[in-house]
Amino acid sequence: MGGFSKCTVGVATIFALGWAGNALACQPTVTVQSGDNLFSIAEEQLGDMSQWSAIFYANPEVQGGSLLDIDPGTVLRIPCPGATDHAPIPTPQPVAEPEPNPEPPIVTPQPAVTAKRPDVDVRLLARSNYPPFADQTWPEQGMLSELVQAIFSEAPDPVTHAVSWEDDWSRQLFPMLDDKEFDLGFPWFKPDCDSDPSNRLCTHFHFSDPLIDVVILLFARSDATLPFEVDSDLHGRRLCRPAGHFTHDLDRPDRLWLTRGLITLVQPLKPEDCFNMLMAGEVDAVTLNEFLGVQKMFELGLTEMVTPLERPVSVEGLHAVISKTHWRGTTHLYRFNAGLAKLRQSARYNEIVSRHLAQFWDQIKS
Repeated sequence: MGGFSKCTVGVATIFALGWAGNALACQPTVTVQSGDNLFSIAEEQLGDMSQWSAIFYANPEVQGGSLLDIDPGTVLRIPCPGATDHAPIPTPQPVAEPEPNPEPPIVTPQPAVTAKRPDVDVRLLARSNYPPFADQTWPEQGMLSELVQAIFSEAPDPVTHAVSWEDDWSRQLFPMLDDKEFDLGFPWFKPDCDSDPSNRLCTHFHFSDPLIDVVILLFARSDATLPFEVDSDLHGRRLCRPAGHFTHDLDRPDRLWLTRGLITLVQPLKPEDCFNMLMAGEVDAVTLNEFLGVQKMFELGLTEMVTPLERPVSVEGLHAVISKTHWRGTTHLYRFNAGLAKLRQSARYNEIVSRHLAQFWDQIKS
């Protein structure tokens, strides 16, 4: 499907339109027509193409696929401004399995707090400083924190549970979760255990069904043309992603950009460095998750000079994990997945996700 040309509009201009710009035209459901994509539907229904995320996350059945190639006839739920009731959401199809390296936090780290073992049936360990997904300063401590609480309320044979926080991400998997100091940890990306079964995360942990998908985008200069209709469009290009970020999506079996030397990957220390290199012409695009990328555009004053491309580099799921040697690991995982499936069938899942997304975009625009 061809690209959506209006995506070259500056992000600041897009955001200025606001949700209310086309609120009267918003319909609770939309049937996808030939030529539609999430960007065009978001502009038509919400008056703001940047709100494609709200539609994407309100329709888990389209997650894991392309934002552009949605089958005609697909019925999408639209989170219209002011809407209070939503149709039940079906259980999503499996998504591609990503590596366990989420994007770095987008707020200033807080002092680490040593977690005390809670006296409950299930002890949860959350990664902090990762808004809007998990952050102690975010409303309800983040989208995924609220989802996890809701999952346990929907799970079979409810058990007592409590969430503790550890700011030092490097300690969470090993030793804290691997040694069973805590039972379940979240949120983590999952490696491709089928192609890389020896990966340490694959050998040591079970992964839950994905709580939510995160979209990885390309951010390019608005005054330059960077086509990305097919993977080969980027052959010979220079992409920037900070050191420490996962790179599996750049080198998956059907792509192999790194293994075959089809692109040049530049890895400075910080996301800001990538955007500075982009503006200096030293790289062709920055690749980050949509939340971190857009936030950095605003912080650096680049909203009229940088454009996120509409085709995603990848869509990555965030999971909960539990040690394979945990004596009740399979029981806890079954209960967690069952609660997640039930939650997705209710309006509550959509309400939680939509509310946190709206809070994030409102914070960005303010």
